[in-house]
Amino acid sequence: MKKLILLSYLIAIAFCGSAQNKQLTMQDAMSNARTTLAPENLSQIQFIYGTEEYIYAKRVGNSPVWFSGNAKSAVDKPFLTLAQLNQKLATAQKDTLKMMPMIQFNRGPEWIVYAGGSKLALDPVKNTATVLVDKSLMGKSVVEESKAGYVAYLDNFNLFVAKGGDQKQVTTDGSANIVYASTVHREEFGITKGTFWSNNGKTLAFYRMDQSMVTDYPIIDWTTRPAKNVNIKYPMADDKSHHVTVGVYNAENKTVVYLKTGEPVEQFLTNIAWSPDDKYVYIAVLNRGQNHMKLNQYDATTGDFVKTLFEEKDDKYVEPLVPMLFLQNDPSKFIWQSNRDGWNHLYLYDLKGKVLKQLTKGPWEVLDVKGFDAKGDQLFYVSTEESPITRNLYVLNVKSGKSRRITQGFAVHNTQVSTSGNTIIDNYSTPDAPRVIQLVETANAKAKILLKAANPLASYATQNSSIFTIKSKSGDDLYMNLYKPVNYDASKKYPVVVYWYGGPHAQLITNGWNAGAGDYWSRYMAQNGYVVLTVDVRGSDNRGKAFEQSMFRRAGEVQMEDMMNAVDYLKSQSYVDADNMGLFGWSFGGFATTDFMLTHPGVFKAAVAGGPVINWAFYEIMYTERYMDTPQENPEGYAATYLSNRVDQLKGKLLLIHGQQDPVVVQQHSVDFVKHAVDKGVQVDYMIYPGHEHNVMGKDRIHLYQKVTDYFDLYLKGGKK
Repeated sequence: MKKLILLSYLIAIAFCGSAQNKQLTMQDAMSNARTTLAPENLSQIQFIYGTEEYIYAKRVGNSPVWFSGNAKSAVDKPFLTLAQLNQKLATAQKDTLKMMPMIQFNRGPEWIVYAGGSKLALDPVKNTATVLVDKSLMGKSVVEESKAGYVAYLDNFNLFVAKGGDQKQVTTDGSANIVYASTVHREEFGITKGTFWSNNGKTLAFYRMDQSMVTDYPIIDWTTRPAKNVNIKYPMADDKSHHVTVGVYNAENKTVVYLKTGEPVEQFLTNIAWSPDDKYVYIAVLNRGQNHMKLNQYDATTGDFVKTLFEEKDDKYVEPLVPMLFLQNDPSKFIWQSNRDGWNHLYLYDLKGKVLKQLTKGPWEVLDVKGFDAKGDQLFYVSTEESPITRNLYVLNVKSGKSRRITQGFAVHNTQVSTSGNTIIDNYSTPDAPRVIQLVETANAKAKILLKAANPLASYATQNSSIFTIKSKSGDDLYMNLYKPVNYDASKKYPVVVYWYGGPHAQLITNGWNAGAGDYWSRYMAQNGYVVLTVDVRGSDNRGKAFEQSMFRRAGEVQMEDMMNAVDYLKSQSYVDADNMGLFGWSFGGFATTDFMLTHPGVFKAAVAGGPVINWAFYEIMYTERYMDTPQENPEGYAATYLSNRVDQLKGKLLLIHGQQDPVVVQQHSVDFVKHAVDKGVQVDYMIYPGHEHNVMGKDRIHLYQKVTDYFDLYLKGGKK
């Protein structure tokens, strides 16, 4: 297969020097990678609101000190010490602090400070402080303050709104079945919270979810004597879904109305937005089939449906993820994100629902919108226009529709934009540059370097990977990331471990430090004599609608095909021991790993499938029915992907791993597979992690990866390290 070489520096460059002989430990690879072996950073770097000044925390002696600078300053100067902060707090008649807190300088003219258990807005000029959230409320659930000084929170399942000493109980029927002001629809469709304050902060939109009709699902708490059952609500594919409505609470007259979102009750209410004048609430209403979306307008005072601005339909599915964004200087227009032309782009609309202009266009994805400049004429956004594996910041003139790239270099850029839009903080990395932080003037791209992090692995026996592409049978580029063994010898053959995911909303490979991975496990394995390959197959994120939707109604099918292409590539390399290859994936990757071991038995000698989906009929409605339709609509697809029914096709060694309290991919999946294996006389291995949910985190993650490593050592290297 033809390989596309991206840049010469991406190709397996080994670090040199006689001192480079330290060995990564599992602690280094999985824990220290995020602490002592993470690239140096400027802690909490941000802009000071309304200025071009940047600020960050730096330890001086035993206490952090805030330092600031700008494009013209030669040296960053101390801006705020703990003593100076305490002086301001004392003047404001607030408790002083023993330690420097986290401070947000970029939220507005006031600094947001957590002090004395409360959340404060500190005026740094007048040295006065306003309590945003009192310490009596900080421990409540889903706390969110408004511009007008109101605070919404949950207490004993019910929604309250407080201001000063006045507390109003907004709802009274909250329970485990009637859920208020919380995330709904299993946090799909970009939903991350359940309360939405209006622009003036006097009116609150909130979710109400009735899940009484959803089947209880048992999660066992093993920490008690005896163990006890804790039920969760888990709507499996084709079963009854919860019913969601949106309430609107007026904090001034203390009244509640519910938006008349209508029938059917099993629909998805997503991407809530307020009109600039706070008279209307907009909701992207999606049918349960997820192939028809309506952007609806509702009267915030009466709850009445006003009109549908526009609709989007798709033969497969529509997935609204981002609320409408009103123009800063023209409230009669808004920007909507859609992948209707095959790629996620920005569209300019008027309030009649008419498309005025497609603002961005091309075979690439808009990933994030950073917001407008101070004048409201320029919009900043992040996209993959240069490459699917890079991230760059662009600025768009909304009126002309012309955009301009700001960040430079084949890299992954994480950016912050100043209030004016004249300056950005650019925090970027490449495989050879662990971190560079610079201040960039948007008008002329003039840059001031604030930090160049040293390679934290310089003294370790490790090497960079190579990133390249191969072609899938469909003609798509499949990105691959390859580590060769440390002290690689071209005359030898080495065992292989392949890691993948392959499902929507995940991309494993980017052209950043460590190829985008957050840990050093691949380097650890390469240090121990493995070839390690990561691959983003079809179904993965940020490659356009067709690339993702290729798996529609038959999850795994294109992934199996693309993995075989990767296997063919590996087998074509003289240094690969094709008789000793292992496969590893988690969640959707666990499903894909198990599927591959059954679909292509004998290709991989051993595999590890963590948190695997085994039967899509066991998985939740919102995700499953989007990609698979319902079991009634797609019986062939569900039958083909019910992996337990094919357990007798397994030839290699397979280790299943599951968090015992997993509420996402419930343990029934792997248990069902093991039961079928026992019934068919097929040997599989099984490991549980009590107390862990879908991902094994914290100190036990080291144990998890040691377990995976030992499994591959046992079967791919005969137990040899």
